[in-house]
Amino acid sequence: MRVTGRYESTGVAGEAVRAFIPLPLPPSSPPLVIDAALAEGIRRAEESLRLLNLAGAMVPDVGWFVYAFVRKEAVVSSQIEGTQATLVDLLAWEAEPSPGAPIERDVEEVCNHLDAITWARAELARDDGIPLSVRLLHEAHRRLMSGARGADKNPGQPRRTQNWIGGARPSLAAFVPPPPHLVPDLLSDLEKYLHVQDDLSPIVRAALVHVQFETIHPYLDGNGRLGRLLVSLMLEAWGLLQHPLLYLSLHFKRHRSTYYELLTGVRERGEWEAWVRFFLDGVIAIADEAATTARDLFAQTSADQARVLAGKGTSVKALRLLALLPRHPMVTIPRAATLLSTSMPTATKAIQTLVDEGVLQETSGRKRDRTFAYGRYLELLRVGTDLPPEVPPAT
Repeated sequence: MRVTGRYESTGVAGEAVRAFIPLPLPPSSPPLVIDAALAEGIRRAEESLRLLNLAGAMVPDVGWFVYAFVRKEAVVSSQIEGTQATLVDLLAWEAEPSPGAPIERDVEEVCNHLDAITWARAELARDDGIPLSVRLLHEAHRRLMSGARGADKNPGQPRRTQNWIGGARPSLAAFVPPPPHLVPDLLSDLEKYLHVQDDLSPIVRAALVHVQFETIHPYLDGNGRLGRLLVSLMLEAWGLLQHPLLYLSLHFKRHRSTYYELLTGVRERGEWEAWVRFFLDGVIAIADEAATTARDLFAQTSADQARVLAGKGTSVKALRLLALLPRHPMVTIPRAATLLSTSMPTATKAIQTLVDEGVLQETSGRKRDRTFAYGRYLELLRVGTDLPPEVPPAT
């Protein structure tokens, strides 16, 4: 059995616990074993990412898919941590914010995720921006936790107290991360690995870094979301993806129990190879799914454009609004007027044209302040982002 760390006795909430301290990456004693099956998984994952890049390059505006897929990742990653907002909730909120609504705080958390990854990507793209580093993570964490349900837990700062995962009490915890006094050095080691060139595929390195970050659990809250956000940043920074089109959190959500079991397997038994296989399977499955979705979304917009162009009541404003829908798949009349830089009556007419052609559907059920959705587009995009139906109580 591979040794992946050591334990240190510490106290938290008046109880003695054994905190786990991981060894630096990469795995050693023995090193990671890349057998024929794992090597084939790496090859397939790299090919799936190549095809996903190609799918993004073959459309007139890859920004459509960046807008959509980054939001899908943000929603699903937040759902893993218990957030109840769906993709439709987020898009409806962006079309028409409803302060005081029951879903407001959940949507706020998803919006913070969007802000964090947008900011981090901009930094990485700038010549004088912050590189992939602990500092970048701290600043991304500050944005992730801003104003949300963890705003009182030192956003942007590594924790100064002992935490634990699972269990009502520390002694019942499923996992106890390293003591706080060791967190800065552990993060420093992790940062060094981010910039080390070794013989491992960047996809494998991203898989290792994700586990190491989650094991260090450097913040009082938001570690899961930031750890998954880090995967997106690594894949783009290391040239595996040209744009953040891989919503890998959907794989973790679909196999949530396996996801957590494999993290435990690494910490307790050194089962890195099993984790890497799971990670590669996720990259392959989600990259293939994302490429198919991208093609289907583009086909849908092309078919809708042809139908609207052939319509008798088509106007320039209606066509312009149709072109804007992939970035604004839910709109109100005031929002459409702003997007088109036109009057409310003209925006109303443009929306009605798209309703008549079956592109937009009214979803609010109101006579005033109505919301319209790009229905067929959303049906393709929202796969995997809805919450499971509530099970009625037994009678």
